[in-house]
Amino acid sequence: MKTSLGPLLYCWEKAKVQDFYANVAKSDIELVYLGEAVCSRRRELKNADYLEIAANLKANGKQVVLTSLALIEAAGELSELKKLVNNGEFMIEANDMAAVGFAREAGVPFVCGPHINLYNAATIQKLADWGMQRFVMPIELSKDWLGKVLSQLDGKPNRPQVEVLGYGHLPLAHSARCFTARHKGLAKDGCQTICRENSKGLLVQTQESQPLLRLNGIQTQSAACVNLAGQWHEMENMGVDWFRISPLSTSLPQLDTSAAVKQDECDGYWFGEAGFNRTSASR
Repeated sequence: MKTSLGPLLYCWEKAKVQDFYANVAKSDIELVYLGEAVCSRRRELKNADYLEIAANLKANGKQVVLTSLALIEAAGELSELKKLVNNGEFMIEANDMAAVGFAREAGVPFVCGPHINLYNAATIQKLADWGMQRFVMPIELSKDWLGKVLSQLDGKPNRPQVEVLGYGHLPLAHSARCFTARHKGLAKDGCQTICRENSKGLLVQTQESQPLLRLNGIQTQSAACVNLAGQWHEMENMGVDWFRISPLSTSLPQLDTSAAVKQDECDGYWFGEAGFNRTSASR
C-alpha cells in the first residue's frame, strides 16, 4: 500500500497553495490529486495554474490526477468539467456522474472519488468496464463491506485499484447553499470568497460545546479528523492499494501505524460504527 494526497478542500491564498505543492513535490508522496473539488467560486487558482503545478509534480516523479467538483450546479461548470476531462495529459478524479459520463465518452481513464456512490461490486465492475482505474471507498462504509466487495472482485480482468481516505476531516455532504457565507451574513452570489478566512473551515459545536461538524463553504465535514494509520497493515493485507491523506495544513502529517486514535480523532466508520467514535482506542 502506498500513500496518496487528496485534493486540497480548503480555500487558501494562491501563493500559499503554490508553496504547499512545491513542498509536496519534494516529499515521498507518490500520487497527488490536484484541483478544486468543493466550489467553483473559489478562483484563487485558474486551470492554467493547476496545470503548471501538475507539470512540476510530474517532473518530480509524482503521479498526478486532476480532481473535479463534487456538486455540479451550472452549465458553465459543465463546460469547465469537459475541459478538465479533455486536458490531454492527466487522468481525472470524477466526483460527480457527469464527469464519469464525459470521461467515458472521451475514452479517458478516470478515478471515482469518495462522492460517487459505489455501494456494491456490480456497480464497481460496471464503472471499471467504462474506464475506471481506481475508486475511493465512500467514507461511511466499513472494512467488512470492503472485504466482501474485494472478494467479489477477485479474479476480474479489469479489477480497479482501491483507495481509502485514511487521514483528514471527512467530507460528509455538499449543499447548493453556502453555510460559510450565510454565517458571515452574505449571500452566496456575493460571498466574497469569505471561506478564504478559514483555512480549516468553521468548527460547529453543540449547545454543550462539543465539536459536531466543520463548515467548509458548501461542504460539511466531520469535526474530528479521521485517522486510520493504526489500521495500515490490515488495509494492506486486505488489498488496499492507496492510503489517502486529505491536506489540513501546509505540513504533511507524520503517520504512526502503531498509535491509537487521539482525543480529537475518529475511526468509527471503518469499524461499522458511528463515524465520530474512537473505536480502536477502546479495543
